[in-house]
Amino acid sequence: MKKSLVCLSVLASFVGAVHAEEAPAVTSNLTLTTKYKYRGQDQSNSDKTVAPALQGGFDYSKNGFYVGNWNSSVGFVSGTDLEMDFYGGYKGQITPDFGFDVGALRYQYPQGAVFNTTELYGAVSWSIVTAKLSYTVSKRYFGIEEARGTLYADLSANYEVVKGVTLNAHLGATRFSDDAHDAVTAAGGTLANYVDYKVGATYDIGSGFSAAAAYAGGNKKDAWGDVNKGRLIVSITKAM
Repeated sequence: MKKSLVCLSVLASFVGAVHAEEAPAVTSNLTLTTKYKYRGQDQSNSDKTVAPALQGGFDYSKNGFYVGNWNSSVGFVSGTDLEMDFYGGYKGQITPDFGFDVGALRYQYPQGAVFNTTELYGAVSWSIVTAKLSYTVSKRYFGIEEARGTLYADLSANYEVVKGVTLNAHLGATRFSDDAHDAVTAAGGTLANYVDYKVGATYDIGSGFSAAAAYAGGNKKDAWGDVNKGRLIVSITKAM
């Protein structure tokens, strides 16, 4: 009985350390970017280096729990012009430098339901570095059939070199499920796992505005074509 009480006491202390009571917070953001790339791939006409996209969303958080929505104009398939993301999860800090984040994310395309995708994710962060793993639980992965079990792993780092200027780096890897490979092969095609990258910098202008420039793309261009081509992307964001 004493051991049980001690365990409960330790657990309660741990949970309290992860997140103290806090007031609800609502934040929002609006971005204009010269090109929307996701996981190294163009989300609009891959023939164009510049294809502006308008993006924005909001987040609600309390005591580590959060829900949010993010939206972007897209154009990777004719007639599909909007992406709507809905997510929720829990994040906390074990120590000032060590944190974690777990949750679920739904990608919704009102004009193209075949691209709808659902993922579960988990991330850990240490100082300036974050490692994250996403697991597809929906049958499709952005239109690719039999893709349940597809994995996306990414590593990112953000380092403020001088006040207001932060260097950003990202490396990710997409590994499609064996069933997805089999389904594409049966249809007469090939499906290549690939690696994506992004390097750039963000400048805090002030009053909630920030500007960013980055070079992003992916490998396996022989399999994916110009959709994985490296692009210079410039954006400006207003946080509210």
